[in-house]
Amino acid sequence: MSNQHLFDLKSTHNPNRWYLPVEDGLSVGPPGKLFLFGGVGLGSSVHAMEQTTGRPVVWAAAQYLSFARVDEIVDLDVLVPVHGKYNTQARVVGRVGDREIFTVNAALGARPSDISAQWVEMPSVTPPADCPPVDHWREDRDDLHGRIDVRVVKGRYGEERKQGGLSEDGHVVLWARMREELPINSSALAVMADFVPSAIGNAIGRNAGGNSLDNTLRIREIVQTDWVLCDIRIHGVHNGFAHGRMHLFAETGELMASASQSLILRIHD
Repeated sequence: MSNQHLFDLKSTHNPNRWYLPVEDGLSVGPPGKLFLFGGVGLGSSVHAMEQTTGRPVVWAAAQYLSFARVDEIVDLDVLVPVHGKYNTQARVVGRVGDREIFTVNAALGARPSDISAQWVEMPSVTPPADCPPVDHWREDRDDLHGRIDVRVVKGRYGEERKQGGLSEDGHVVLWARMREELPINSSALAVMADFVPSAIGNAIGRNAGGNSLDNTLRIREIVQTDWVLCDIRIHGVHNGFAHGRMHLFAETGELMASASQSLILRIHD
């Protein structure tokens, strides 16, 4: 794997084409049926666009269309229809052969400005060392779950989530960090932003989750931090779909990014 990212995105002779081998460590799902984690699809697309354009991502929105399985190769084609003085509009189409897996649209760039502020505050929380780990994010696993350390600040996981009915507020707070001492960058935040479905079970009081239909990441400021606080709220569930959002904070309280998702509700009772 890359020493800067969870994934090993490979370049080609075409500066607008990249490819990603799908491995166990990038995948989730039941044994024997692992598939590429949606956040890795978004994160690798963000990295491909940043490398191709030479500009940082401001926002990126993924639409998930199909699954890429372990041992398949995902080709990422970067399209840049607009490249202005400060802003670039780009998109990535990820395919396995002729099968389209995801599409990511994005804006990239940075504009001269001396204004920097935030109005969203990080909640007052227990430090990561004092929070229990989420059971399925264990380092003894060979899939993506084993590569990220996730601790519960607030929320029902395991047996607890099946004992209380609907949550009063649909609110989950998690600490997350990369086990391999990888830096927190836009790609890492894209992966963590895809934790929104993990809060569904807490919200409805069932053993449940979901398949992401989309994921939109909005970057404010990336600062050096070991742990990232993921402040998640499920907004609502209806007609077999769920919708939620996340704020991602550095340990020192800076709002680094926000994210939102819609997903297909899956009950696993």
